[in-house]
Amino acid sequence: MFFFKKNGKIKIKKEIDPDEIFLDSQNLPGFDTDQFEGRLEKPISRKLIWIFGIFFCLVLIVFFFQISNLQIRQGQAFAEQSERNRLRNSIVFADRGIIYDIKNVPLAWNNPSTDDDFSKRKYIEIPGFSNLLGYITYPKKDSAGFYFEEDIRGIDGIELIYDDFLRGQNGSEIVETNALNQKISQSTTKRPQTGGNINLTIDKDVQEHLYKSIVKTAEERGFSGGAGVIIDIWTGEILAMVTYPEYDSNVLSDGSDKEKIDFFVRNNRNPFLNRVSDGLYTPGSVVKPFIAIAALAEKIIDPQKQILSTKRMIVPNPYNPDNPSFFSDWKAHGMVDMYRALAVSSNIYFYQIGGGYDGQRGLGITNINKYLSMFGFGEVINSKDFKKISGIVPNPDWKKRNFDDDWRLGDTYFTAIGQYGFQTTPLQLAVAVSALANEGTVVEPRLIFDSKMTNNIRRKIPIDSKDFKIVKRGMREAVTSGTAIGLNYSDFQIAAKTGTAELGESKERVNSWITGFFPYENPRYAFVIVLESGEVSNLVGGVATARNFFDWLKYNKPEYLD
Repeated sequence: MFFFKKNGKIKIKKEIDPDEIFLDSQNLPGFDTDQFEGRLEKPISRKLIWIFGIFFCLVLIVFFFQISNLQIRQGQAFAEQSERNRLRNSIVFADRGIIYDIKNVPLAWNNPSTDDDFSKRKYIEIPGFSNLLGYITYPKKDSAGFYFEEDIRGIDGIELIYDDFLRGQNGSEIVETNALNQKISQSTTKRPQTGGNINLTIDKDVQEHLYKSIVKTAEERGFSGGAGVIIDIWTGEILAMVTYPEYDSNVLSDGSDKEKIDFFVRNNRNPFLNRVSDGLYTPGSVVKPFIAIAALAEKIIDPQKQILSTKRMIVPNPYNPDNPSFFSDWKAHGMVDMYRALAVSSNIYFYQIGGGYDGQRGLGITNINKYLSMFGFGEVINSKDFKKISGIVPNPDWKKRNFDDDWRLGDTYFTAIGQYGFQTTPLQLAVAVSALANEGTVVEPRLIFDSKMTNNIRRKIPIDSKDFKIVKRGMREAVTSGTAIGLNYSDFQIAAKTGTAELGESKERVNSWITGFFPYENPRYAFVIVLESGEVSNLVGGVATARNFFDWLKYNKPEYLD
C-alpha cells in the first residue's frame, strides 16, 4: 500500500499486483514458456461459480424427483416386474403314450433322460418292427437355449398316424432363479398330460418270425426285398406286417449316428418303403383264383371242363396269317380242369377263360375289371392306418391314357394272369384273399386293437357260396399236389396259390409270391408273402419262406392253426 496526493487530497492506493506491471521486450524475464513459466493465472469469477452452482442444484432436484417417482409412485409396478424377471415359465414335456402288441408286450416306450428335459423314446430291439412303428423327432432349441419346437413328433409309421393321440399335452412350471441363473425353487402351474397308450393287433412273436423267414430266403437267394402280411379274415385285424429291408427306429429317433442315418437315406433298396401297404407289385398268377371265381359267377365255364394246356397257345393273325401271336405257359400241363389249373397254375387255361379262345368263351376285360374291383383290386383302403394306394387293373381307358393305343386281345390275356400293367399292394391282395376265404365279405384292414369294434365290413360280394368253395378247393389242391406242395403238412391244412411275376422287358428278374389262408376247413387267417426282384433262374422263393414260417408257427403258436 502507498499514498499519493491528487488535487490537494491524499489518496490511499493498494499495492500493485504482479499482473499490473507492464512487461515489454526490455524488461521481459527469461521464462521458459514451453514449461508454462511466466504464465499468469486469474481466479474464477463469482458469477461463474453461481452459474455452476445453480445448474448442479437443478440436476439434483430432477434426480431426486425421478427417484421419488420410481420408488413411491411406480415402486409397486417395478417390484412386480422385477419379481417376474427372476421367475421363469418353463415347459414340462409330456411323455408319449406306449405302443403295445396284442398281448400287452411293449413295442415303443419312454426312458427318462438325465441330459434332456424330456424322456427319450425307445423301441423294441427285435428286427422287423421299424417300418410298422416308425420313429419320432425331439423338441429343438435355438442357440440361446430356448425351445422353438416344443413337441415330440411322430415322423413315420404308427408314431405318425396316431401322433395326436400318442403325443399328449405339455405342461408348464414357474422356476425361480438367482442372479447367477441358478434354480432356487419351482412350482407346477399346469401338469403335463401323458399321451394315450395303443394296443396294436400285431403279435410280437409272429411279427418277428415272419420277418426272419423273409430275410432268410431273400439273403440266401438274392432277392432285393420282401414283404409279408397275415390278416384275420373276419375282423380285418393284422396279426403281422413286415417289410424288408427296414431302417432302425432307435437310430433315426436318436439322430446322433449320422453314418447309419446316411446309409438308410442313400440305400437304393429303399428301407423307408412300407412294402406291405405302399409297395406296388406285378402280382402274376396269384390273381388266378379271382379270375376263376369271376368265370364261375358269369357261367363262362363248368369247373370240371378240361382245357388242353400245352407249352404255348397260338393265336392266328387275321391280317397276317404268317405272323400269329404266341402266348406261352411255364410248363405243358396236359388236360386240366379248374381245380387242376389252379393247382399247377396253368397260364393257358386262364388265357382262355379270361379272353376266350377256339370256342371257349372268355370274360373279357370289362368283366375282369368288374370282378377284381369287387375284391378290392385297384381300390384304396379307407382305413386311417394306411396310405391311399390304389394300384392298377389294366383296361382300355388306362391304356389309352398312358400309351395312346387301343386295347387288344393279348392285353386281356396278360391281365388274366396278373401281368401287363397290373399292380397291387400285398395288403390289397390280403384283403382279396380274405374275401375269398370267408366267401364274400370284404373287410377293412386295421392295426389298432379295439375290443368294442364288431363290424369292420366294407361290403358283401354277390357271388354264390358254391363258387367260392370250388376255387378254395383248387387252392387246397395247389398244396396237396401242385405248386405249393411245400406247405402240405400232416397235422394242419393250408390252402394256397403261388405266383411268379416277370419284371421288365428282359424278364431276367421276377417277384415270387405265395398267398393263401388257414386253417383250410375253418378259415381264420389269410397270408401274403412276396419276395422282390430275384433271378428268374432261382426256383426257391415264396413257398420256402412260408414253409420256414409255418414250421415255427406250428410248434410255438399252435393256437393260430386251430
